[in-house]
Amino acid sequence: MPRKKDVNRRDFLQKSAMAGAALAIPSSQGYAKTKAKKTLSSPKDVIRMGFIGTGLRGQGHVSLALNRSDVEVVAICDIDPRMIERTQNILTRKKAKIKPTIYDQGPHDYLRMLEEEELDAVIIATPWRWHTEMAVAAMKAGVYTGVEVCGAFSLDECWELVRTHEETGTHLFFLENVCYRRDVMAVLNMVRQGLFGEMVHLECGYQHDLRGVKFNDGETAYNSGVKFGDEAFSEARWRTWHSVHRNGDLYPTHGIGPVAHYTNLNRGNRLTHLTSMSSKSRGLHDYIVNHEKGGPNHPNADVEFSLGDKVTTMLRTAKGETIVMHHDTNLPRPYSLGFRVQGTKGLWMDVNSSLHIEGTSPSHQWEAAASYLEKYDHPLWKRYESEASGAGHGGMDYFLLHAFVESVKAAQPAPIDVYDAATWMAITPMSEESIRLGSQPVVFPDFTRGRWMHRQPVFALDDAF
Repeated sequence: MPRKKDVNRRDFLQKSAMAGAALAIPSSQGYAKTKAKKTLSSPKDVIRMGFIGTGLRGQGHVSLALNRSDVEVVAICDIDPRMIERTQNILTRKKAKIKPTIYDQGPHDYLRMLEEEELDAVIIATPWRWHTEMAVAAMKAGVYTGVEVCGAFSLDECWELVRTHEETGTHLFFLENVCYRRDVMAVLNMVRQGLFGEMVHLECGYQHDLRGVKFNDGETAYNSGVKFGDEAFSEARWRTWHSVHRNGDLYPTHGIGPVAHYTNLNRGNRLTHLTSMSSKSRGLHDYIVNHEKGGPNHPNADVEFSLGDKVTTMLRTAKGETIVMHHDTNLPRPYSLGFRVQGTKGLWMDVNSSLHIEGTSPSHQWEAAASYLEKYDHPLWKRYESEASGAGHGGMDYFLLHAFVESVKAAQPAPIDVYDAATWMAITPMSEESIRLGSQPVVFPDFTRGRWMHRQPVFALDDAF
């Protein structure tokens, strides 16, 4: 699609606003309640859980679930026999009391699982393109749905998630683990106690050198190679194709999730519009031609990658905060989500683990953040630190699964719900659209249909999940 450089900015904004308003109008079925097949409507002490997608991420969830006495792993579904085998090895090693039913008869066998199993909950950890399709099916089956993170492919997809939840009454938990990272939650505690004053500007992103992961051709997640597609392993089988065909912020939720809680998005605040810009694409090509398993004559040396090496997205909220997001996965760099939380009284910077508080810090000087992070350590981390020890991603995966299980057991809405999922996922197609239009602003739909003005913050209040 050619860049529409001659689009008038004012006309574009007006048309975008009209389109956003049209999308926000509920359909005749928008609030029609239909009884889900077997929605969990009352609390339970032990829940029956199934897993759709048992790749490396799904295996992590299965392993943590097997540590709990209040979860029975009763079904697993995957099309890759290697992943089924690895998951069965986890079940054996953990001495699982129940032998789960295996669903491995093709890409739609998850539908048979949802139909045949008496499930209270399901966790979806499949390649991105399946997330919404599977989450919609699970909600329609009345199964409390946990879905792993990704960016959406279209705004229609985001609306489909919202409408399915509203029509069925089935809850969706968007499984964004970074919201539970220890320093992120300590900073949330600082924000809520007013340490930084009123929020003004925030930064975040996904800045992670994934070249070796994307081109993985070994039997572990970080055994680098230059293959991708059917012959590769794990994420390299599917994730690289997004870099070939798409150009935008493909993975926004690790960044926007914590920022959403800092600014109360969908709960007293909302995103209004964004604009995105992309750099040229060089990193993946250079990786292939310079890798010992690649070279100028390697078949993938001729692949043209659409994804810019650095995608920058700027967003604005209804209350006037600005947010800058970074997507940077194809160049050599250390890992950093690049958080910056800045208010009228000071700021915290993730990249150098420093902060400055007016009237407390030395004038015009940074302080190390460590003592503040310890002082304002979130009550959840203080309470569950020992249980989280050894869990994935520095312990935050424990908190994520624990919050999911407790929400299911209580038959309560998720602290990171379907409206959050739709809003955060929408950044991807909107950034793609903005880049296509020469970095024109794109107006955000209101997935809550005005309810953001009255919804209250619920995430991690004191020691609640």
